[in-house]
Formats: sequence, structure tokens, C-alpha cells
Amino acid sequence: MSEKKSAKNSKARGQKGLRWQDPFLQRERDKYDYPLPSREFILQLVEEAGGPLPADDLAFRLDIDVDESESFNRRLAAMQRDGQLVINRRGDLCLPDKIELKAGRVEGHADGFGFFIPDDASGDMFLSEKEMHQVLHGDRVMCRERGLDRRGRKEGKIVEVLDRANSRVVGRLYREHGHQWVVAENKRINQDIIIPPTESLKVGFGQVVTVDIVEQPTKHAPAMGRIVDVLGNYADPGMEIEIALRKHDLPFEFPKEVAAQAKKLPKGVLKRDLEGREDVRDLALVTIDGEDSRDFDDAVYCEPLGRGFKLWVAIADVSHYVQPGSPLDKEAYERGNSVYFPRRVIPMLPEELSNGLCSLNPKVDRACMVCEMEIAGTGTIKKYRFFPAVMHSKARLTYTQVWDWLNDAKKVPKDQADLLPHVENLYKLFKVLLKARGKRGAIDFETLETKMVFDDASGKIEKIVPYARNDAHRLIEECMLAANVCASEFLKKRKHPALYRIHEGPTLVKLKALHEFMAEFGFVLAGGDDPHAKDYADLLAKIKGRPDEQLLQTVMLRSLQQAVYSPENVGHFGLAYESYTHFTSPIRRYPDLLVHRAIRACLVGETYRPGNWQQIGEHCSMTERRADEATRDVVSWLKCYYMRDKLGEEFDGVISAVTSFGIFVALDEVFVEGLVHVSELGQDYFHYDGARHQMLGERTGKRFRLGDRVRIKVAQVELESSKIDFVMAEEPAPAPKPGAPKPGAPKPAKAGKAEPAKITAPAKKAAKKPAAKKSKP
Repeated sequence: MSEKKSAKNSKARGQKGLRWQDPFLQRERDKYDYPLPSREFILQLVEEAGGPLPADDLAFRLDIDVDESESFNRRLAAMQRDGQLVINRRGDLCLPDKIELKAGRVEGHADGFGFFIPDDASGDMFLSEKEMHQVLHGDRVMCRERGLDRRGRKEGKIVEVLDRANSRVVGRLYREHGHQWVVAENKRINQDIIIPPTESLKVGFGQVVTVDIVEQPTKHAPAMGRIVDVLGNYADPGMEIEIALRKHDLPFEFPKEVAAQAKKLPKGVLKRDLEGREDVRDLALVTIDGEDSRDFDDAVYCEPLGRGFKLWVAIADVSHYVQPGSPLDKEAYERGNSVYFPRRVIPMLPEELSNGLCSLNPKVDRACMVCEMEIAGTGTIKKYRFFPAVMHSKARLTYTQVWDWLNDAKKVPKDQADLLPHVENLYKLFKVLLKARGKRGAIDFETLETKMVFDDASGKIEKIVPYARNDAHRLIEECMLAANVCASEFLKKRKHPALYRIHEGPTLVKLKALHEFMAEFGFVLAGGDDPHAKDYADLLAKIKGRPDEQLLQTVMLRSLQQAVYSPENVGHFGLAYESYTHFTSPIRRYPDLLVHRAIRACLVGETYRPGNWQQIGEHCSMTERRADEATRDVVSWLKCYYMRDKLGEEFDGVISAVTSFGIFVALDEVFVEGLVHVSELGQDYFHYDGARHQMLGERTGKRFRLGDRVRIKVAQVELESSKIDFVMAEEPAPAPKPGAPKPGAPKPAKAGKAEPAKITAPAKKAAKKPAAKKSKP
């Protein structure tokens, strides 16, 4: 029976049956040509049944005809996958709560056990190694609490696997006694993947491979796989990145239709692109980036205006070339952002856009979206406006260049001398904005950034050096902050939906721990249970210059939450903004592209509707975390490789983290972190105190605290697990009493202020070749 005939039959039934009492019927009609009963109505009927309800009975009651049965069953299966329903062995529909089941995901552990993380956040459950045999890390399951284990933890029993998270895995191939298996690079996937004997005859022992899982694990059988790609040997140059890309499911090859669409784009701005744009080609707009940057998505120009300033921030108009729903747009959404590895970038957009048509390259016309601001001498933004424009960058400047010019005008090349007054205006504005930042109470954590110097022949680290940030970096950062705030206010005033960059204040649990910890040192974080960013900033000012400054700052930083993207505007705690969004980097961040589209829609009196803003925000937050995790993996592996020839050497360092199984030490000279296991701390029983961030010896009273200085010896380096083990080289200096200054502790190098929201390095820019970090909030 055709869909049209099915619809005709539905009409013939009239609207008096149970199906037409669905309170969400109109919503389903708006979404689908041939609507099915809503999920909410199905759950209502199952609950009203008072017991397990046969699926056939429900279909009969809802007048589901033959043509609709397949779609209806798919809806039931989707509800089961999402944990809304359980279909028992008899095919009856059950409510999870009624049979004491919860839906959630599995989080594996390298030691074989795991945890069940319920969707309702009602508390994790421990999963034994036996339970983990049937699942892999990330799988969605239905789980029942089976009591407490020997350690008093809630223990779970997996009742049903709802959805498999792993279809492809990257790992190393091993053979022994005629058997072969792959050990996943993701250590949370503890189970080996069996490879049939007929597979992989040409793959060498220990080589890195990509495996398709053809049979998922069960209670009685391991996972089975088929090798689909041989990446090479573990220590080959660039292999660490190839592994990270596949381990974290990062899209790294553009589909054919995306590449084809990119190639069809013009090489430059066409006459038709100028329609509706203001001409700002006469403004002395310049880009200021790192030496290795290849894409330029922002340009700035400033001039005095009375006692204040007029600032233009021009941003690449990606929204003009990447249309909603196009192959380019869909791929950009999937990627979410560009990913920055050492010596390699995985861009969000193809090179034709990221390094070409959208990049604000010098001496060429480019389409842009401009935020024009009038800023008072106090740093307050009095007026602003957004408009599409065409610009012509006068120069591609670097942070180092600009800083040199500001310190010594003689270093300005003759052919760029006319740009110096404009750069000086930007610097004057920066000082004004910096004062306003302090008055506003934004948090400025001082962090030490490092840079890897590579050996071109081997592709591995030659050395790691501190990366000095100067006021040229911070100048651009403040200009970008101003434009982002204006974008947020613009959309907020017009009540247009958008993705805000939100950063909530500390949770009550973390806040209580912070209060208790600071009290030991005689400090009080003002604001009680609801502190303001200024309270953090004031406390940072009080501890500045103390020998234990690094310790106190680290504990304060760790009390904060992570910034995310959300349509709910709850403000930005770290930057002390009531409203904040990302507008300035549409080449490398998808949320910025959405904000551009929303602004463009407002300018013409329309509304931009990309879909479910909440889901989009969650997706973009996920891709950001995914990129961070992949980058961390690569950096950790490179540092391990770097430390291989330093076994037995001694170094001084600072305790950077304290855990129940030992202390992590960050080395002064080489900027590498490793673990001193609790068993290596001394002949004593050491007890972990999470509230005080310390390990305390039971008999000796020896204390190893976050921020303490120690001397260690490199004991072991494991490339496979990216772990570096240290042992104590000598007795550590006695820990100071609470509140007492500690001699010999180093003062952190002063660095530029990255956005505290994310508590990581700021988002970076896409590039064809190795790109320096571009620290813009």
C-alpha cells in the first residue's frame, strides 16, 4: 500500500479514535507528512496499562495499519535505545522505572572493570570485570542495581545493551601460538579484539591497524574484528596523530562532495559579492597573528574619538560562502572546530576557504562582517553596529612585530611606517580596556605556556621551551572580547536565539572545598556561597607574590567549571560578563558561524533557524572536548618519546596533582609531567587527603602537597600507555605550616591571559602548515 493510500485510510478512520487524542499530534504533523503517535503519548499509554503492554496490542489500539507498522516499530526501538522503554523477552513494552532499570552509558577502565553512568545522574554504579565482558567503553545499556560491593559502592548488573558506541577501533596487532588480536589504543577499551587467522597475514607484529568490529562482545564471546587499514609502525613520524584521529573519531578527510563544492568557489571577491556591503577598503585594517599562522579571520583598526576610541573589528564573512544545509555546512557542523596538533592542523573548512577565499589575506579584497564600536575613555562600549562589508587588509603583522614596534619605533620598516600610528592607537585602547577588565573583576590566572621545537628529520621533539606572550597578544584578545560582547548583546536585545559561550560559577561542593582549603592559609574568598568573579580576582591579587602562589592559584582554578555552548544565556563567570558569545573565529569554530548567520538574519528582519539550538550547543561542546582530548594524547606521546633517552636523570619539579595512587610532578627544565607512585614516596603508609590536596605519611608525618617542590629521577617511560614514571631522588624539603611562606618556590612566568572559561589554552586557528597558537577568547 502506498503512503498516499495509507494517509487516505487514516483520514477514513476519522479523528475520533484513541490515536487522535495525542496531545502532541499537531507537533508531529508539523514535523512529518505522515505523523505517528508521539513518544509522550506512547509512554502515557504504557503507564496507564498498569503492567507490561504487548506491542501488538498497543499498535491495534492506536490504529497502526500495515504500511505504518515498520515506522512504528522503529519508533519503539528508538525509544528503547534512548532508555524510555524496555521491550522484554515476550515483546511486551515496559517502563524502566517499574522494573527498576536505568538507562545510561558505560565508562570503561584500563584495569578491566568499569562504571555505569545513568542518564538521570542518580549516581554511578560499579561494573565488575565480568559485567564488562559484554560491552565496550561508551556503549549505552539498561542497568539494574544489584547491591553494594565489598568497598561499599553501588554495583550494577547490565540487563540489556541498547546501542553500541564502537564500530571501528584503532590499535596494535599481536600474534601468539596461532592466535592474533588487536589491543585498542583507547585504554578504556580493555577487551582484546580477536582477528580470525585468515586476516592480516601481511600485517607485521605490533603494527598499528584500524579494525572494523564485525561481532560485538557478549557474555560468552569476545569482540571479533576485520582489519581495514594498516597505518604502520608505532614509532613512525606522525603516527601519534594518525592514532589520535581514529581513536577520537575525528573527521580528517573531506568527503568528495565537500571537496567538489570547495573547488567550485571563486578565488576572490566577485562583483555580485559586493551587493549590500559597505566599502571599508580605505580603512587601515591589519591582521595580527602568530608567525606560523596561515588563515586570518580577524582584522582590526582603531582611531581616537574625543576622549575615547573608535574600533573596527572585521571578521571573515564565512556565512556568505557556506550556506545552511550545504555539504560544506554539514561537514563543518560534524567537525565543530579545527583541531590543532603539533606540526599539523585538521581544519574545519577546506583549504580553499580557510587559507584562501575567507582568510583576510593582505593586499586583497575580502568579504567581511564588521563590528564598529565607540568606546569611552573608561573602556565602556557606548555604541556599536554590525554590517556586512568589503575590506582590503593593509598588512599581515605578527605579535612579535607589533611588540617590537611598540618598544622601538626604529624597527618599523619604511614601507610600513604609516601603520605605526594605528598600532599605537590600538595599544592605547588596549590599556583602557585592560583597566576596565580589572574594574569589571574578570579573573586573570597566570599560566606558563610552552612550545615544542621539533627536529625536522625525525619529526620528534628536540626541546620544549617556555612560550612568551606579550601585550600584542593581549591587545588582540581585548579587541576580540569587545566584539564578542557586542555580538551577544545584539542578539540578546533582539531576542534572537543563539549559542552563548557560558561559564557557570563554581558548584557548592567545589566551593566548600575551596573555602576550607583557603582557610588553612588564612584567606577568605568573599561572596559566601555565591561569589562573583571579582571575588576571585581580589583573592588572586592578595596571594600574588607569595611563595605558595602557584599552589593557591591552582586550587582556585580547579574550583571552576568548564565553559560550554548553550542557548541558555547564564553569563560568563570567568570573564565577568552577563552575556557573551563567540563571533570572531568563524573559520575555525562552528558556533561563530551560527552567530554570524543569526546577526545577518537580524539585520534583514528575519530569524535564523538551524534546528534544535540545545542539541547544537551540546554537539559543539563535545567536538571542542574531543579536540582537546586528542591534542592531549598527541602531546603526551611526544613528550614520552622525548623522555626515552633521559632514564636515570634527575630533575627538579613541582607537584602538579595529588591522587590516591601517587603524585604528579611537572619538571622545571623540560616541562614534562610524570607520576611518582605512592609506593615510591617512602617507607611509610601514605594517606590521600583530597580536600587538602596532599599525601600524608602515617608514621613519619611527611607531607607531599600540591605545589611542593621535589627532586625526582626518571625511572620508566612507556610509549604504549604514554606514561612517565618517576621515583624520589632525595628527601623533599619539609612542608611549610599553613599560611607560612615557603622558601624556594618559583614564581610562575607571567603570561597572557587566556579565557578562564575553558581552563585550557584558547581556541586556535586553522592553518595548512604548523600554526602558532592564536590566543583569542
